[in-house]
Amino acid sequence: MLARVLESLRAWGRKLVTENEINRAVQYVTASTSHGRDTVSEIIRTGLAELAAMATTAPRQFGRDVLFEYVCRWTIKRTGQPEPLVREVLGCAGRWLDELYETISRENPDLLKESDS
Repeated sequence: MLARVLESLRAWGRKLVTENEINRAVQYVTASTSHGRDTVSEIIRTGLAELAAMATTAPRQFGRDVLFEYVCRWTIKRTGQPEPLVREVLGCAGRWLDELYETISRENPDLLKESDS
């Protein structure tokens, strides 16, 4: 599913990951974990920024596990946060992205058709 979201990010550009959506992800993860909002925000913003960069520059698609591993490693390096923390936060954010994708597929399926072409 995360690979599908990445594909959709490529098709939609920055329409999907707005500041409001990032704030929703931070709220979702903060409520789902015991970690502070500032830490969660730093991890999510770093991870999503790299994911968005990949969406616009990666010449091929990657599976969820490969994307998750790469984004975790990138985020660990950039933030200096410990691996278990980064994995937990990004794993939770991945579930949020999955839910966002499902909502879009129900409420606005035409957006997904753009990414199929």
